[in-house]
This record gives sequence, structure tokens and C-alpha cells, in this order.
Amino acid sequence: MNMIPVSRSRLRPLILWLGFGFLYAPMLLLIIYSFNSSRLVTVWAGWSARWYGELLADDMMMQAVGLSLTIAFFAASAAVVLGTVAGFVLTRIGRFRGEGGFAFMITAPLVMPEVITGLSLLLLFVAMGDLVGWPAQRGMSTIWIAHVTFCTAYVAVVVSSRLRELDRSLEEAAMDLGARPLKVFFVITLPIIAPAIVAGWLLAFTLSLDDLVIASFVSGPNATTLPMVVFSSVRLGVSPKINALATIIIVIVSLVTFIGWWLMARAEKRRAQEAAAARAG
Repeated sequence: MNMIPVSRSRLRPLILWLGFGFLYAPMLLLIIYSFNSSRLVTVWAGWSARWYGELLADDMMMQAVGLSLTIAFFAASAAVVLGTVAGFVLTRIGRFRGEGGFAFMITAPLVMPEVITGLSLLLLFVAMGDLVGWPAQRGMSTIWIAHVTFCTAYVAVVVSSRLRELDRSLEEAAMDLGARPLKVFFVITLPIIAPAIVAGWLLAFTLSLDDLVIASFVSGPNATTLPMVVFSSVRLGVSPKINALATIIIVIVSLVTFIGWWLMARAEKRRAQEAAAARAG
């Protein structure tokens, strides 16, 4: 009778470490080979940091990094605002005409192939340019609009899921005490769903920074994002500078993720202590 739990307890750590190895071993190899002195990424020739220096001296790559980070920041910020409003409408507003269509339009970018989304946005921008004269040419603004379009759907799903789990008695109690709905949202609802909003912003930022297909449709000759530069360079052969760039991104993302996790864990611990003190009092 005791053999099954013991075998399972030994198998679970093995499966866990195999999963970690499958996910993170390629990243570890990429980080190691970013310090390879050889120009051939598959041939180890000793330790060197030369490719980091060449990466920083590559103006085209640095411009692409700056453009991608700028677009991702503003796209994630706009998507958080629109996605939060959409999630609030889906969960807090009662039945209204066109509710089904609104929910479908919000979630459609989640299942729509990126090729179709990019092509439809390209046709939209071309039609707008012919009718109203804007955009005169595709560039940073069109990429930003395209990224806001599909990032809003992800934020809406994350925020609406948190709002559905929220105890509405807190909001109702605040309104019973005389608080107006707008004040209830900013004082009660918004602080509670703040972790979901932060998670939605980070998800939107990552999706925008990583997008290649949609950006390829809606970008112009003067706006080249980082994934487009990486993809074009990889087609000509993988450069060790790509390994160096990927290593920098991995380190930055890991630091930001750790800081975010630490802040959320600290806030959760503080709330648990306050709740324990309130019960004790």
C-alpha cells in the first residue's frame, strides 16, 4: 500500500527537473555561447566578450532595440487602459444590446491567425491613407496601433478573470456607505485588481516586443523592429551578436520578473499579516 506514494514522490522531482531542463537548457547554452570568441556559433573557440562590444556598436540593431522597447511600452500602457475598461464592461455592466458581439470582438484577436490580423490591418491603413490621407506612410504609429489591437484582448481576459473572482460585497458595502461608483472603482476595485493589471501589462509588453508577423505587415522602410532585424539576420546566418542580444534580454526579463514577484509576495505577506491582526483584534 505504501509503495505507490513512495514511487510517485520519487518520480515527481525527476519529471520536474526534466521539464526545467527542456525549457531552460537551450537558454543556458545560448548564454554560454554568447561568450564564444569564434564567429561560428556552433564552434567553441574560447571565452570572449567581443560580441557584446560589437552588438553595442551596431547602430541598426540598437535603433531596432530602442524602437521595439518604445512601441512595447506605449502599446502595453494603452492596452492596459482599454483592456481594463473592456474587462470591467464584461463583468460589471449588466446585460446590454450587443453584449455577445462585444465579447466576441474583444476575444477575436486571441484566436485569429496573425497573418490574417496583419493583412487586415494593412488593408485598413491603406484604405485610410487613400480616404483621409493618414497614415501617409506606415511606421511606428501603425505598428503601435496594431500592437494595441491584439494586446488589448489579452489584458481584457486577464483583468476580467480577476474581476469575476472579486467579492462584490466589498463594492456593494462601499456604495451602501455613500461612495459613488467611480470612487468605488478607484478606491476599492482598482487596488484589488492591481496585480492582474500589472500581469496584463507585462504580458502585453512581452507580446509586443516579440511580435514579428503583424509588424512585418504594418511597418514601413523607416521602422524596423528588433524581431524583424533578428529574423533578417538569421536568414543570412546566425551571428554571435544575436546570442549576446538574447542573453541581455534574458537577464533583464529575469530581473524584472524577480522584482515583480518579490513585490507581489511582499504585498501578499503584508495583507496576510493585516488580516491576521484584524482577526486577532
